[in-house]
Amino acid sequence: MTTMINRNTGGVYIISPTPFTEQGTVDHSSIDSLVNYYLASGVSGITILGMMGEANKLSLEESHEFVTTFIKKVNGRVPVLVGVSSSGVNAMENLTKHSMDNGAAGVMIAPSPGLNTEQKILNYFDIICEQVGPDVPICYQDFPQTTGVHISVQTVLKLAKDHSQIVMFKHEDWPGLNKLSGIRNGCDTDEVPRLSILVGNAALFLPQELQRGADGAMTGFPYVKMLVVVENLHRNGEIDQAEDIFDTFLPLIRYDQQLGIGMSIRKEILYRENLIKSPFVRLPRTDMSKIDYKELSRLMNRLDEKLKVTGYGALIENY
Repeated sequence: MTTMINRNTGGVYIISPTPFTEQGTVDHSSIDSLVNYYLASGVSGITILGMMGEANKLSLEESHEFVTTFIKKVNGRVPVLVGVSSSGVNAMENLTKHSMDNGAAGVMIAPSPGLNTEQKILNYFDIICEQVGPDVPICYQDFPQTTGVHISVQTVLKLAKDHSQIVMFKHEDWPGLNKLSGIRNGCDTDEVPRLSILVGNAALFLPQELQRGADGAMTGFPYVKMLVVVENLHRNGEIDQAEDIFDTFLPLIRYDQQLGIGMSIRKEILYRENLIKSPFVRLPRTDMSKIDYKELSRLMNRLDEKLKVTGYGALIENY
């Protein structure tokens, strides 16, 4: 039986890329290696067809096939959250139904670009929640750097209060630490139910976000087990050690987080680790330059050396 996302969901929900062949077709064979890697790393769940999963570059048929293959491979071992954001409500409803029918744990929805007032956001989610139905758990994706849609703490809390389906908030606003604090302190009251808060932005601010009440991370940073270890250590009260380990990865996290080129960097790392067969990114994309490749190699090599010197590599591997 599928475990649905809920108001207390936490841990690391890793965002999977959509792997492609060198010819640009969806590479279903790489799904096996990605899923095996994520599960071996100890993730709490997996998110597919997010913005960094190039969801907007897939046809509806490709999205259906990818969802079916991926969820079947996971086989109920962890929840799978599916991004269904679309400019069209009918397409969103269609992909939501297909995902839930195939065993998804819920759907992630970002507001449609152009919602330039708080009331428009509220009206939009009134429609969305009615269309997808009351039994589908929803994660609100707050990523204004891409959508251009800014939402206040009060509007987030109103959505949580008005719609029982909205159980999770993916926090990616930047700067956004005080926003996270406002949401955490404003929910779980007599008037506003609790929201699960998972954070993105390549986990760039993860230690501080966990200390402010985030329940975990939802990011596609390729060094997955580090995220799992840091989240677990923090939850167990070992905050300083969690942050020390995280800081070792910070130069590469920062490099991976770059808007535009970040997807190419992320796929290149996964390709070098033999987790996908090609680093191909569909158009539109920002290609890596020769300097980018050299910088990435240096950062990865320096990380390997730091993990040996500090002993964190063995700690993470044996955790």
